[in-house]
Amino acid sequence: QVELVESGGGSVRPGESLGLSCAASVGPRINFDTYIMGWYRQAPGKQRELVATINSSGNPSSADYVEDRFTISRDNNKRAVRLQMNALKPEDTAVYYCYARNTWSGVEYWGQGTQVTVSS
Repeated sequence: QVELVESGGGSVRPGESLGLSCAASVGPRINFDTYIMGWYRQAPGKQRELVATINSSGNPSSADYVEDRFTISRDNNKRAVRLQMNALKPEDTAVYYCYARNTWSGVEYWGQGTQVTVSS
């Protein structure tokens, strides 16, 4: 079992930055390295969409709309993943969800989500 807890959401103005963190609580026999970690987001009235993922080796992948504005990173020792968001736009407003997927079983886990609002 994996529990994901996000933090760091809030309200910012366009062009500003915000960092999101996700702490993963895993069982004592679970290897955090076996999980692909990532972030998804869901805006009002829209489907949940991928923001970025990162594998256990630290190789990131992100959606095209992210361009080079967002950076995902992970700390396997701390069992944490972070999303640094720069140059935020109003269209980045959404609830952001932390995500974990076991690379062996395919089982997925989701955090409760944290609200990010970008508005002038």
